[in-house]
Amino acid sequence: MPAHVLVLGGTTEARRLAADLAARPGLRVTTSLAGRVARPGAVAGEVRIGGFGGAQGLADWLRAHHVDALVDATHPFAEAITAHAAHAAAATGVPAVVLRRPGWQPGPGDRWYDVPSLAGAAEALPGLGRRAFLSTGRLGLAAFAHLTDLHFVVRSVDPPGPPLPPDTEVVLARGPFTVADETELLRGHRIDVLVTKDSGAAATAAKLTAARRLGLPVVVVHRPPLPRGVTAVPDVAGALEWLGLGPA
Repeated sequence: MPAHVLVLGGTTEARRLAADLAARPGLRVTTSLAGRVARPGAVAGEVRIGGFGGAQGLADWLRAHHVDALVDATHPFAEAITAHAAHAAAATGVPAVVLRRPGWQPGPGDRWYDVPSLAGAAEALPGLGRRAFLSTGRLGLAAFAHLTDLHFVVRSVDPPGPPLPPDTEVVLARGPFTVADETELLRGHRIDVLVTKDSGAAATAAKLTAARRLGLPVVVVHRPPLPRGVTAVPDVAGALEWLGLGPA
C-alpha cells in the first residue's frame, strides 16, 4: 500500500477518491486543486491550491513530499496538467494513472455536431442557431468573442473575465442541475443551440437530456487525447484497484 498519494483534483471523482483514501489508516492523501474556483467544495485529506510551475515543478514536489503514487483525476480537458503529470511521473519514477471518466455517447433523438475544439464550435454556431447556451466553462470564451450577431448565455460558478462575446448574459450558479432545471433554463432564455465539452460527467448530462427533449442541436467539443503511454482507468474503483487497494 502506498504511504502518500497525490491526487490532481477538481472533479467529483477526485473528491470521492480522496474521501476513500483519507479514511484508510496509515495512508496520506494530498489533493491538488488549480485554484480556478473561488470556493471549491470540501475535500478530505490534505489540500494544496495552485499550480506547481510546470512538469519540473511537479517533479520537484513529488520528490520533496515523498509521493508514492500519482492519480491524475483532473477534468478531461485539463490537457496541460495531464501532460505535466505524465512527464513528472516519468522523470521521478513515481507510478501514475489517469482517472478519466468515459465520454458521452449520443442516443436516439440527439442532434449532435462533433467539433475538434472551441474554435470549431464557434465556426459551426452561426449555421445552427442565434441564441446559444455556452456550457463550456468560463475559460475559453474568447473563442466566441468575434460572434457579434449571436446572443450567448454563459453559466459559471464565478464571473467570467474578458474577452466575452458582446451580447453575453451570465448566469452564476453551481450544479448539479436536474433535467427540469436545464429545461427551464433553455426555455426561459429561448436557447436554440447548446455548446458543451465532452466532459462525460453524469452530474452534468442533464442538459443533454433537456436539449434532446426540446429538439435542440448540440455542438460537442471532442476531448484532447491522453499523452502516449499513460495508464488510464474509468472510475474510482479502477483507481483503487490500480493502487492495490480494495473497498474501504
